[in-house]
Amino acid sequence: MKKKEELGNNAPEESGLSRRKFLGATAIAGAVGATGLGGAVMTRESWAAAVKDAQNKVHVAPGELDEYYGFWSGGHQGEVRVLGVPSMRELMRIPVFNVDSATGWGITNESKEILGGDRQYLNGDCHHPHISMEDGRYDGKYLFINDKANSRIARIRLDIMKTDKITHIPNVQAIHGLRLQKVPRTKYVFCNAEFVIPHPNDGSDFSLKNSYTMFSAVDADTMEVAWQVIVDGNLDNTDADYTGKYVASTCYNSEKAAELAGTMRNDRDWVVVFNVERIEAAIKAGNFKTIGDSEVPVVDGRSESELTRYIPVAKNPHGLNTSPDGKYFIANGKLSPTCSVIQIDKLDDLFDNRIELRETIVAEPELGLGPLHTTYDGRGNAYTTLFIDSQVVKWNVADAIRHYNGEDVNYIRQKLDVHYQPGHNHASLTESRDADGKWLVVLSKFSKDRFLPVGPLHPENDQLIDISGEEMKLVHDGPAFAEPHDCILIRRDQIKTKKIYTRDDPFFASARAQAEKDGITLEAANEMVRDGNKVRVYMTSVAPQFGTTEFKVKEGDEVTVYVTNLDSIEDVSHGFVMVNHGVSMEISPQQTSSVTFTAGKPGVYWYYCSWFCHALHMEMGGRMLVEKA
Repeated sequence: MKKKEELGNNAPEESGLSRRKFLGATAIAGAVGATGLGGAVMTRESWAAAVKDAQNKVHVAPGELDEYYGFWSGGHQGEVRVLGVPSMRELMRIPVFNVDSATGWGITNESKEILGGDRQYLNGDCHHPHISMEDGRYDGKYLFINDKANSRIARIRLDIMKTDKITHIPNVQAIHGLRLQKVPRTKYVFCNAEFVIPHPNDGSDFSLKNSYTMFSAVDADTMEVAWQVIVDGNLDNTDADYTGKYVASTCYNSEKAAELAGTMRNDRDWVVVFNVERIEAAIKAGNFKTIGDSEVPVVDGRSESELTRYIPVAKNPHGLNTSPDGKYFIANGKLSPTCSVIQIDKLDDLFDNRIELRETIVAEPELGLGPLHTTYDGRGNAYTTLFIDSQVVKWNVADAIRHYNGEDVNYIRQKLDVHYQPGHNHASLTESRDADGKWLVVLSKFSKDRFLPVGPLHPENDQLIDISGEEMKLVHDGPAFAEPHDCILIRRDQIKTKKIYTRDDPFFASARAQAEKDGITLEAANEMVRDGNKVRVYMTSVAPQFGTTEFKVKEGDEVTVYVTNLDSIEDVSHGFVMVNHGVSMEISPQQTSSVTFTAGKPGVYWYYCSWFCHALHMEMGGRMLVEKA
């Protein structure tokens, strides 16, 4: 908490406000000080009014709905979290790269098929969630997210909020930055691999002599890797333009070093700009190679290539964000107090060699210490997180350009304290043409003194800021676990979710195919099929009873249980848990789920419904008899 003198004597004396309530209003004092809008002492009444206004902004009454869906990366949990905004209520968790015993993700056959069967890992590190687009606007169909830990990307169907595809990116390690093609639609998912590795990476070479990383494009419809581009340096964050032609990525470690000090030696690194049309033309002409066992076309985009351009920017840049008007890429300096504003309509001239690299930069505003990420309000203002200063700075892009051209103009509009060390930030609809300038989420890495202490491992702090007016106002603190790295906000009307499954849903197509081979109708089956030591048990469920309440198998049998939920009422989800077998799964209305396990030692084992579905939910169960082999 700031001392009274640091608040410019605006702290309330004997106001009756608790320290905790006072902390909730410090942002408003910060706004006053930063903008120079007044130095008058705030009274007890004015402070109370400010706190009340902040509470009203985020209050969503019982029975009312939030205006926005927010999708948060689950960080080291490997999941995606769904929040309502502005209430900041957590609505759901979508397992992606993790194992989730509530839904059976990573346990059911359907999820294992998506995760890759035997190739699945038990961890994930989600960073950047992004929503598919058409003509630069969210279409509400898919959300894509990366797994830095295991070099994968995933696609989530937003109609059922379930992961439906996971792709391992070959030839690279650590997928970090991920963004989508915005126009004419999301044809490609663009993803940066961060770390350089030797090629071939066969354990014969530990040097960096033949090491590099790549920029990858994944077909958003098939989730197959379309092509890859070799680059110089370590790729960080990325974003696409509003023409479908250019993608830009920040790139650090131009030094090609393997140790910390070496990666900071040069005064400048670069933004790599990829010309998608030229890359596609090169591949169509056959001007590519393949690497190792992968059949993915690979082109060389290093500094002498005609497929890329390397624009020098301040050292170790981090975030790369496209303005919603489509005019600028803004690269954030990290180890410099500046951002670099790149004018996108100059890139044609750059690739045709009519201008120099530096001519694409039209502003380098000095913002503060540790600029990491920038977002926008659609009114010409940018909002940049300052990691070291623990602030968000609001600045005007047009004024920053005027200042760069020699005019005496102040482009800084406001600086707001946040708590603490902010990384990503995200304003409502900001990655689309529809940026509406209502809400800003700041994801702060530290939360000391903001919440009840919970031991040495602290939660992080998601903060909601009202940006609808001239001043930013902090209105909500929200603790979050395991590094929720980034988020994205979409209006609730832009997503059309299903209330129950349709019976032809591809999510359980494999189960239906197996049932057809066995001569079984999933919607009516309550029977068992034995195929050697493989046993398939088909059952339906209607609250509060499974259609099959007992079956017999032998010790060591491979048992697959298929459950079809015939309930057609919202909320009536069932679960299936086989006691002492590590088996758990969720079956929502009209869904089929299946799970395979090995029958344990001889005995009787109960199975039961784990999702509360009826007044007689506790009585919903059955028994498996395991006989001696």
